[in-house]
Amino acid sequence: MSNAETVYQLFAETAALYPGNDCLVATAMAGRAYYPDGLTFTYSEVRDRAGELAAAYRAAGYGVGHRVALLLENRPEFHLHWLALNELGVSIVPLAPALAPEELTYQLGHADVVLAVIVQERVDELSVIAARCESPFPVINANNLPETMPRPRYLAKTNSPGLETECALLYTSGTTGQPKGCVLNNYYFLNAGRWYLEAGGGMEISPGAERLLSPLPLHHANALAISSMAMLTSGGCMIMVDRFHPTSWWCDVTDTRATIIHYLGIMPPLLLNLAPGPYDRSHCVKFGAGAGIDPEHHIIFEERFGFPLVEGWGMTEVAMPVWASWEPRQINTRAMGRVLSGCEVRVHDEEDTPVLVDTVGELVLRAVGPDRMRGLFSGYLKDPVATDEAWRGGWFHTGDAVRQDAGGVIYFVDRIKNIIRRSGENIAAAEIEAVLQADERVAQAAVIAVADELRQEEVMACIRLAPNVMKGLETARALQDQCLARLAYYKAPAYILFVDRLPTTGTQKIQKTKLFATDIDPRTVPKCYDLVKRKKRPKG
Repeated sequence: MSNAETVYQLFAETAALYPGNDCLVATAMAGRAYYPDGLTFTYSEVRDRAGELAAAYRAAGYGVGHRVALLLENRPEFHLHWLALNELGVSIVPLAPALAPEELTYQLGHADVVLAVIVQERVDELSVIAARCESPFPVINANNLPETMPRPRYLAKTNSPGLETECALLYTSGTTGQPKGCVLNNYYFLNAGRWYLEAGGGMEISPGAERLLSPLPLHHANALAISSMAMLTSGGCMIMVDRFHPTSWWCDVTDTRATIIHYLGIMPPLLLNLAPGPYDRSHCVKFGAGAGIDPEHHIIFEERFGFPLVEGWGMTEVAMPVWASWEPRQINTRAMGRVLSGCEVRVHDEEDTPVLVDTVGELVLRAVGPDRMRGLFSGYLKDPVATDEAWRGGWFHTGDAVRQDAGGVIYFVDRIKNIIRRSGENIAAAEIEAVLQADERVAQAAVIAVADELRQEEVMACIRLAPNVMKGLETARALQDQCLARLAYYKAPAYILFVDRLPTTGTQKIQKTKLFATDIDPRTVPKCYDLVKRKKRPKG
């Protein structure tokens, strides 16, 4: 059993056991800005490179109490810098590449970062943002590091890093506007790796033998805490692609000899739409792990490609303590699985009272033992009110409506929080509403989720315009452009509907459930502007 108290210490133990094993793999991709021919680092090579970086950071004075932002996409350098900084007790703040300048400014300032390490292509942009933050900080190019690291603006703490030391600050969509900074300590990450290996059943891990390919972004807890920690704990290999590419997916899976893949619900239908080919069964994948697959696709996918897709449940605050890895898997349902050891779950009603078996309510959970937050997040940065609200009654409230059967299996039903889930991204409706209502042309705005056959959900804005503002396609496009300029592209409304009034309560709170009848697809309402094709991922 490991005695590690930090991610780096765990990695060092694993590297000593499997020095020659592949640790980090970047797949080949012609024309890509980095490693077009691919790249492989063994555990010993990662240890040496991370050690060199750690020495440079240490010499400059970085340590416990500092936060360093990383905008390194899904590149091997991300793990090299993370491990180096973690050895010293520095917390990382992973940045989503798609964030708009306004969003980057907020997160960097809110996190009080002392340094940003970024890809070469974004140096000029981030330098401008860093200079106008309340506490400016240096920005360095990860591809061309300075001979001497810039010193942090304040001294590090003198204590050594341990289990309770902050390891990462991940921003997650809040229901009331700005994203919340989720504080995650070393124990959270070590526990996430332990949970993955504990899941067993259809997710059985062979130490030193697995190769996990994940297209999910490293600024998400799924890839950072689940995929990475599963491999670092077991001596496996992390195979990284920049993002999910359906046409080259099976080629990458086969060529890299992946034994495990991670997926989101959007991926299976795209892969099923591909013409049958030799790659369908030429791979060596044992299982796929993920969440959100449509039950209609589940059996079809497994029969065609020859391996199980194991559903799980988690969120940034709690990692993934629930997996459906044991038979019977109930793959024609929304079964998320059973809770793993060290975590206790309940289903509560609106009065925070436990409900009966097979009754729908909110999923709440806590760690077993006196410290109810152990292994879960440590709180929301600078927001004790939100932290206390999330933990009311001594249970963490997930915002997901579920039911639990007599055997302990948890089934997803719906979402309680005002969050839109698009292609694996959680989008706060309130954040988009704030941008829209800051526009003088908008009197009121209500943002909701609508179904999307490819992305699970899309963003729709129902807008009451200010007096004398003309309804029409031109106005709809202008308001979408306003969102595209201030928010990540995927947050912008894909559909805009202008309305004469929005249903409200006596206290003038918009009643979103009364916008449309339950049997109506809002996308089909007359004069609903379809702007889906204008939402495009930025190049680069």
